[in-house]
Amino acid sequence: MIALAARMVRYRWGSAVATLVALASGVALLMSLGTFVESGLRYRAEPHRYAAADVVLARSEIVRTVEEFDGESTTSTVRLPGGGAVPERLVANVGKLPGVESVVGDTAIPVFAGSVPSLGHGWSSAALGRYGLTTGVRPSADNEIVIGSTLSDAGLRPGESVDLLIGGVLHRFTVTGVVDDADAVFFTDATAAALNPTPGHVAAVGVRAAPDADRDALVAALTTLADEVGARAYTGDDRGLAEPSAELEAQGLLIQLGGAFGGYVVLLILFVVAGTVGLAVRHRRRDLALLRAIAATPGQVRRMILAEAALLGGLGAVLGLPLGVLATRWARGELVDRGFAPESFPILPGAVAAPTAVLLTSLVAIVAALVAARRVTKIRPTEALGEVAVEPVRGGRVRRVFGLVMLAAATSLGPLTLGTGGLVAMSSATGMLYLFVLAVGLLAPEINRFAARLLDPLLRTLWRSSGYLAAANLRANARGTATVLTALVLAVGLGGSVWFLQDNLERNTVDQRRDGTLAQRALVSDAGLPATAVDEIRRVPGVEAATPVRSTTVVAPVLDGIEAAGAQAVDPATLPATVDLDVTDGSLDALDERTVAVSDLRASSSGWGVGDTANLHLADGTPVELRVVAIYRRGLGFGDFTLAAATVGGPADQVLIRTAPGADTDRALAAVAARYPGSALVQRDDLTAGLARDLAVSAWANKLLISVLVGYAALAAANTMVVAALARRRELAVLRLVGLTKGQVKRMVHAEQAGLLGVALVIGGVIAAWTLASVVRALTGDLVPYVPPLGGAAVIGGATLLALLTTVLPIGRLLRTPPVEHIGVKE
Repeated sequence: MIALAARMVRYRWGSAVATLVALASGVALLMSLGTFVESGLRYRAEPHRYAAADVVLARSEIVRTVEEFDGESTTSTVRLPGGGAVPERLVANVGKLPGVESVVGDTAIPVFAGSVPSLGHGWSSAALGRYGLTTGVRPSADNEIVIGSTLSDAGLRPGESVDLLIGGVLHRFTVTGVVDDADAVFFTDATAAALNPTPGHVAAVGVRAAPDADRDALVAALTTLADEVGARAYTGDDRGLAEPSAELEAQGLLIQLGGAFGGYVVLLILFVVAGTVGLAVRHRRRDLALLRAIAATPGQVRRMILAEAALLGGLGAVLGLPLGVLATRWARGELVDRGFAPESFPILPGAVAAPTAVLLTSLVAIVAALVAARRVTKIRPTEALGEVAVEPVRGGRVRRVFGLVMLAAATSLGPLTLGTGGLVAMSSATGMLYLFVLAVGLLAPEINRFAARLLDPLLRTLWRSSGYLAAANLRANARGTATVLTALVLAVGLGGSVWFLQDNLERNTVDQRRDGTLAQRALVSDAGLPATAVDEIRRVPGVEAATPVRSTTVVAPVLDGIEAAGAQAVDPATLPATVDLDVTDGSLDALDERTVAVSDLRASSSGWGVGDTANLHLADGTPVELRVVAIYRRGLGFGDFTLAAATVGGPADQVLIRTAPGADTDRALAAVAARYPGSALVQRDDLTAGLARDLAVSAWANKLLISVLVGYAALAAANTMVVAALARRRELAVLRLVGLTKGQVKRMVHAEQAGLLGVALVIGGVIAAWTLASVVRALTGDLVPYVPPLGGAAVIGGATLLALLTTVLPIGRLLRTPPVEHIGVKE
C-alpha cells in the first residue's frame, strides 16, 4: 500500500501539492510560534547583580491563587513593572537571624547620564554581585561615584566630572572608579539613601550566610520574614528572578503572545489542514471506489490513505521545518530591532515545538483523510462506483446536529457580549467568531443548497442559460463546495474583525486622549520632573492650571486572575482644569490618597461601583485598598486607574499646562523647560501624535500575528479553490461535448463563483461585523465600529480577486485542452 500511495501522490499531483502547501505552511507557522513560546517557558534568568548573595529577599512579582468551585485552584503571576520594593526594616530583622554573615539592602535609583539610562546603587551592594573595580577607587564622598562599563565606554574616566539627572534634578559627581557591571552607577551608601526614590523601602535585600550556618534553617527563617511583607526568598538560580532585566520582560511577552494567539493559531491550522485534505480526498472518490470494486478491502484502502497522508505529512515537515526556522529568525530580528526583546535573549532551536508541529499537522491530515473516505470504504465493492457517481442529496446527520449546536452556542454569546463589558465581552466575542466559522463549516452543504435556490432567479437573469447551469451546479455540488465556502468565510471573518480591532483600539485611544486633554501644552521628561518645576510653571503669567502626571502601572484583579493595568497619578486639585475623563458616575472631587477613579471598562470587568473597595498593588508591589469614587469613560486614553499623586509618590513625567485664551506664555515656559535638562515643551497635538506613534510600535506584534492568521486563511481559501477548480475537468469536458461553447462554460463558472463569493461575503461580513461591533462596544461603548475605507475595500476586493484568480485561471487552463482528453480520466 505504501508503493500505491506514492503512485497516487505522483499522479494526483494537483491535490497533493495543495495538501503539501497546507501542511508545510501549518508546520512552519506552528513551529515558529511554538519556538517562541518554548523559549519563553524554558528561559531561566541567571543571577548577575545578586550572584554573590546566598539568598535574596525581593518582591518582584505578585501571585494570586483563586479556589474554584470544583476544589481546584488557579494561580496567576504578574511580574511587577516597577521592579518591586520591600520595607527597609527588613534589613535589620534579617541581621538578627543566626547564621547570617552579612546583609545588604540594595537601592535602585533611576539615573540618566545624558540620554543613557542607568540604575544607581549604594557601594555596599556591589559585593552582592562580585563587582570588582577595574580602575580607580571606591566612592568615599557624597559627590563621588563609580561607573559601569557603559559610561566608561562613552569616554568617562576617573577624575572627570559628570552630570547625572536623578528625579528630574541635575547633580554633578566626580568619577572615582570603574566596575565591570555594564549599566550600574554606585554612590556612597549615604548618598544612595538620600536619593532613594522610595524612602523607607529598598529594591531587594541580599543575604550571605556564614560558612557554618544551617542553610535550610536560615532559608526557612528568611522565607518567614519575606512572607510577612509579601516578598519572596530567592535562592539558587531563582535569584535571577529578583533582578529587573530586559530578558525577563521579553520572556513575559513571548509567553503572553503564545497564550493570546496560540489557541487561535491551532484552531486555524485545524480548519485549513482538515479542509484541504478532506477536499483532496473527496475529489478522488472514484479512485478509491475503483479500488473497492476490484476487491480491495476497507482496511487496505484505509492503510493506503494512512500511508499517503503520512507521506505528505513527512514531505510537509521537510519543507515546513526550514521555513519555520527562517520565519523564527526573521521574527526574532524584528522583535530585537523594535525593542521588544534584547539581543541577548536566547531563542531555542525548537526541540519540542518542531516535532509537536509535525505531529499535530500530520495527525489532523490523517484523521481528515480517513473521515473524508469513510463513505467509500464502508460500503460493498459492487456499490462503490455507483455511490460516488452522484452527490448525496442529504448531508450527514451528525454533522448537521453539531453544526446547529455550534450555531446555537455562537448565537448565545451575542447577548453576553452586548450585555457585559470588559474582558468578559472581549473573550466571548472572540470565541463567538470561531464558533460561527465552525458552524458555517459544518452547515455549509445546507447553506449552499439554500443559497442556490435563493440565487437561482438572479443568476438566470444575469447569465441566462449559463446562470441556470450555475444554479443547478451549486445545488448538486453543495457538499463539494462546502470547504470552499468555509475557507472564504474564514478569510473574510478574520480579516474583517481581528485586523480592524487593532485599528479601532488605536483610533479610540488617540481620540480619547485628544478629546479629554483640556491643556494646550505639556512639559515632558523621561527622567522625571521635580515639584519645583510645577511651582515655576504655575507662577508663569497666563497659566491657569498645571497638573503633574506620573504614568504608572498597577496590578489589578481580572476574572479569576490578575494583570498589570495602565494608571496615572495626578494632582486631584488641578485635574478637572486640564483633563476631562468623562465621568459617568461619582465625582473626582473625592479623589485623594485613599481613593481611586476607575474606567468603565475595568469597573465592568471587576464588578466595581462607586463606593466599592478596589484591592490593588502599586508598581513597586505595595498593596493598597482604595475606595472607588468615580467611574469614567476615557480609560483607553488615560489608563484604567486614576490615583492621587500622594498614593504613588515619585516625580511626575509630564506637567499638563492650561493657559488663558490669548496669553503669550511660550517664551516663559520655554525658559522653565531650559532649566530642567531632559525636558521638552510640546503642544497638545504633538503629545497626541507621540501617543499614536507609541501605540503603532506597541501594536506591531499584535498586527504581525494577525496578518499571519489572515494570510494563512487567505492561503487556505486560494488553495482550496484551486483544488476545487482543477477537479472539475471531467465535468467541464462533458458539458462541452454536449454542445456548450467555451464562452458558455466560462460564464457558468463566473456565475457560480459570483454566487458562492456573494454568499461568503455576506456570511463572513455579518460574522465579522457582529464580532467587531461586540468587541468595540465592550472597549469603548460605541455600537458602530470604525472600518478604514481602504481596509474595508481591501477585504472585499481581496476576497473577490482571490476567488476570481484561483478559479478563473485554472478553469481557463482546463478549457484550453480538448474535452476528449479529459472525459476518460481523473475526476
